[in-house]
Amino acid sequence: MSRGPDRFPPIPPDELTPDQRRAAAALEQGRRGALFGPFIPMLRSPPFMDRAQQLGEYLRYDSVIPLRLRELAILVTARHFRQAYEWHVHAPAAAQAGLAATTLAAIAEGRRPEALQADEAVVYDFCVELHEGHEVSDATYARARTLLGEQGVIDLCGVCGYYGLLALVMNIARTPLPPGAPAPWRDSPP
Repeated sequence: MSRGPDRFPPIPPDELTPDQRRAAAALEQGRRGALFGPFIPMLRSPPFMDRAQQLGEYLRYDSVIPLRLRELAILVTARHFRQAYEWHVHAPAAAQAGLAATTLAAIAEGRRPEALQADEAVVYDFCVELHEGHEVSDATYARARTLLGEQGVIDLCGVCGYYGLLALVMNIARTPLPPGAPAPWRDSPP
């Protein structure tokens, strides 16, 4: 499938409806501080954006999953859905959280990293099984539950689902990478 122009570019401020203005202001006043990426197309449905961003705020900032593992799950999800903008935002955050450059490179190439830490292997395997098979094996579930507890397993499902949702929104919107940003893999959009 070929990529074309951005289907949902930013709405000029003077064309925003009152509901869109309110939703944009709420997002900008929150932890994200700006309207960007998936929230630009989501603004076409202010109630949807409000609810999605509230879930995302919990999953990104307050989840019981440690930050390094959360960012790993986000990157596995971004790669699964071939969502370059999501990768562009979260790869630097993952590196800052402590994921090895070799781990990032392997995931970007679509392969299992060779030198995962034990907790990273649990999260990686869980996310890959969930995305590719739409479920996880008993053994993978048991390892995830031991590592993260029941709340953590549910939060990990939430991270996969939420960032999958963002990826799908940006994929249909054709959200472009920022000017000059390198494509993270060969099948990235231009």
